[in-house]
Amino acid sequence: MRSRAIYGCAGLVLSAEERDFFRDVKPWGFILFARNVASPDQIKKLVAQLRDTVADAKAPILIDQEGGRVARLKPPQWLARPPAAPFGALHAENPQRAREAVYLNARLIAHDLTQLGINVDCLPVLDVPVPGSHDIIGDRAFAADPTTVIALGRAQIEGLLEGGVLPVMKHIPGHGRAGADSHLALPRVGASLSELSASDFVTFRSLNTCPIAMTAHVVYDSIDPQRPATTSPKVIRDVIRGEIGFEGLLMSDDLSMQALDGPLSLRAKAALFAGCDLVLHCNGDMGEMKDVAAEVKELEGLSLKRSEQALAHLSVPDEGFDPQAAQTRLAGLMGAGA
Repeated sequence: MRSRAIYGCAGLVLSAEERDFFRDVKPWGFILFARNVASPDQIKKLVAQLRDTVADAKAPILIDQEGGRVARLKPPQWLARPPAAPFGALHAENPQRAREAVYLNARLIAHDLTQLGINVDCLPVLDVPVPGSHDIIGDRAFAADPTTVIALGRAQIEGLLEGGVLPVMKHIPGHGRAGADSHLALPRVGASLSELSASDFVTFRSLNTCPIAMTAHVVYDSIDPQRPATTSPKVIRDVIRGEIGFEGLLMSDDLSMQALDGPLSLRAKAALFAGCDLVLHCNGDMGEMKDVAAEVKELEGLSLKRSEQALAHLSVPDEGFDPQAAQTRLAGLMGAGA
C-alpha cells in the first residue's frame, strides 16, 4: 500500500539513501524540478529509478510544465512553450482559434512528457488575477475574467488527458487575489465570500471534474482567518468539497513553502487532517522528507478511492498524433492572433 505523499529528489540520479527511503515509505508519486533535468535519456533513467523504488511501472511522476517562466523542461532539448496569457489575448480576438491553440499546446506538452515517462502535469492554472495582486500568478493566468479562464482551462485539460497526462488544476480555491508570493510569505485575501464565489471559485466549480486539484497556501479572511486553505478543514469542507463541488483527488501545494510555518511533520499532519488526500514535498531535503513521512499514513478509504478514480483517467495517447503538424498548426493559430 502506498502512502499519502509525493516527494522530490535532490539531483539527476537517486542516491542510495533516497532509494532506501522511498522503498521504505512507498510514496504515492514523485515530482521533478529543474535540478533533476539534464537530458531526455537522463530523465528516463531517473523516472525508472523512482518507479523501481515503489515497484510500480506506472507510478505518478509529476512536473510543473506550464510554459513561460514555469517550465522545468527548457530549450535547447525542448521547445519553449508560451505562458497562458497570450492564449487569453487570442481568445479576446477569436475564441475558437484560442481554444484550438490551447488544446494543441497542451497536447504537445503531453507528448513531450510521455516521451520521458512523466504522466502528471501541474496544469491548468485556473486562478483569476485582480488588479494589485502579486505577480506570482501574472501571465500564468489565461485572463482576468473567469469565462475566458474556464474556456481555455477546459481545452488545456482535454489536451493533456488525450495526450496521456493527468492534469492538476491549481491553486484551488483561488490564488489570483493574493498580495504575496506564497513561496515566501503567507498571503491573506480580504474579499467577501460573495466576491470570491462570483469570481475566484467559479473557474474551479466549472471545471470540477478535473481528476486532481492542488490547494492554495492562502488565507481567506471571510472563511477561515486562522488557516490557509491547505490546512483549513472549513475551506476544504465548505468551499472545495462543498461550494466548488470538487470530488477528485486533492493534493497540497508544497509543504516546504514559507507560507506555512511549524515543523514539516506538523504541516503534513495539518494538511491531511484538514482534508487533503495527499501532501506534496518538493525540495528533496532528506531530513524534511523524513519529518513529513513521520505523519503520513497509508492511502486508504475515500482518499484511496479518489486516487483510483484519478489514475483511471490515464490513457494511451493516439499513435497517429503528429507533433510536427500540430506545432505548425499551433504556430499558425498564434500568428493569426498577433
